[in-house]
Amino acid sequence: MKKDYSQLSKEELVKLVEKLESRKKYGLIWDEEKVQEEFEKEAQNALPILKEIKSKEITDRKPAPNHILIEGDNYHALSVLNFTHQGKIDLIYIDPPYNTGNKSWKYNNDYVEKEDSYRHSKWISFMSKRLRLAKNLLKEGGTLMCAIDENEQAQLGMLLEEIFPYPTHEVHCIVIIHNPGGVQGKNFSYSHEYVYFVIPGGKTAIGLQNRDENPDVRPLRDVSTGNHLRVDAKNCFYPIYVKDGEIIGFGDVCPDSFHPKSANIQRKDGVLEIYPIDTQGNERKWVFARQTVESIHGELSIEYNRQRKIWDVIRKKTRFTYKTVWDDKRFNANIFGTKLLSQIIDIKFPFPKSMYAVKECIQAVIHSKDAIVLDFFAGSGTTAHAVLDLNSEDGGQRSFILTTNNESNICEEVTYPRVKNIIKGYTNRISGKPVDGYGGNLKYFKTKFVKMSAAKDELNIRLANECTEMLCLREGVFEEAKSTSDYKIFKQGDRILAAYYSLDRDALKDLKKDLDKIEGEKILYCFTLDPLGLSKSDFIGWSKVRLEPIPQKILDVYKQIYEY
Repeated sequence: MKKDYSQLSKEELVKLVEKLESRKKYGLIWDEEKVQEEFEKEAQNALPILKEIKSKEITDRKPAPNHILIEGDNYHALSVLNFTHQGKIDLIYIDPPYNTGNKSWKYNNDYVEKEDSYRHSKWISFMSKRLRLAKNLLKEGGTLMCAIDENEQAQLGMLLEEIFPYPTHEVHCIVIIHNPGGVQGKNFSYSHEYVYFVIPGGKTAIGLQNRDENPDVRPLRDVSTGNHLRVDAKNCFYPIYVKDGEIIGFGDVCPDSFHPKSANIQRKDGVLEIYPIDTQGNERKWVFARQTVESIHGELSIEYNRQRKIWDVIRKKTRFTYKTVWDDKRFNANIFGTKLLSQIIDIKFPFPKSMYAVKECIQAVIHSKDAIVLDFFAGSGTTAHAVLDLNSEDGGQRSFILTTNNESNICEEVTYPRVKNIIKGYTNRISGKPVDGYGGNLKYFKTKFVKMSAAKDELNIRLANECTEMLCLREGVFEEAKSTSDYKIFKQGDRILAAYYSLDRDALKDLKKDLDKIEGEKILYCFTLDPLGLSKSDFIGWSKVRLEPIPQKILDVYKQIYEY
């Protein structure tokens, strides 16, 4: 319905004109006022916290990292993570709703139909709010990946370029063939989807693809036509030294006056010199120059050429630059998504990703074996499966954080059971054979809320008393060592976390005595109503303990997110 501007006051019209003039003239523009979300109403006059569900905790391996599953609206979960994990996440991988219009996505408890004139605005608004919160979580040098199909691919690309602008970031888009058989549309059969990679600008963030099962094997000697002779690249003509069947080194570039009599020259010391000379005696060249060939030493071997009756140098290349189209049978979402999931849990879930496609995405950008991976559209838990499978493969200690709501009991009946089974082991529901678990530990949290009140001190007291799980998650310290009415102590390895909840400082002496008995890195979160922080006079002699005020640390973060 059109707005009747004739009924507006002069002040309202001026405000409207100022708003229109302030809008950007180019880029992605949508009507935010028409698309307020349900979660915004839920969070009115309340701030999110976390509460652990101890009955769902999994402790299967120590000292393995603690993986995290958060049940709740991902906006609230991301708000909490802005306190606990700001600047700590190595990779964010998400597979958001595709907004197909076929009852694939609910907005404010209603399915968004194709005929909805605000269909795209709702989706963009929904994604924009979450991506802006997620951006704060990435480490410097961190990467975000977002899977999508043709329905919102164009809008998502523009949104990502707005939130992650060039030159600080680069936005790249690849294609994954996830359904080789195709899904029949009116004009095309769709066999692919997209993944956006948001990487640091001006840096080489994408690693090399491993192809151990399908290596590229070819002679190191340049056998191509064109500029393939010694005279075309003199620094590519040098001997390669072999002894006892192994390449032991590389000689200097040969002077122009030196011309080997054959491709193989056997020395008296047992070393074989191999030169890039063909069967006609033409002096060709190695593919790699002398100054770079040592970088591929591990890929080289020798092979006897029976036809030429000489030894050749062979390069077996197993690592390649990623292409922008990923086509691998392992990325088939039906076989390695739907069917794989049906082997693990007894419940159907629509369109789960191929575990191997997600794993490949992670491998492409993560080079650290203790990286943290976040998925705030966790769905069936494929990202968790991919992280654990990769850890099992290379001995890594990567950890995951999953967040999902519990709409249609998805968290309790799909995400959690899958994660539990792949950690602890399960019986394959199709073959009936036992499958070993990967091992690991999981903490399960739910988002809850602290109601705000007119009295600021009352809010501070409530939040301080309810924030323990958030402190533990922020520091990665979970094992309770001591609990009193005034304070709690937690321990994890050589790290110690203490939380002091009382305004009365009398019990600080007891807390200090307890902390002095424990060796390790120590941090104390102490309650105070003073927005300026803690009084140094209360902590004389606490030099070996890092001090942080609560709840002000949390409120400082939430003030940037919520209006209160």
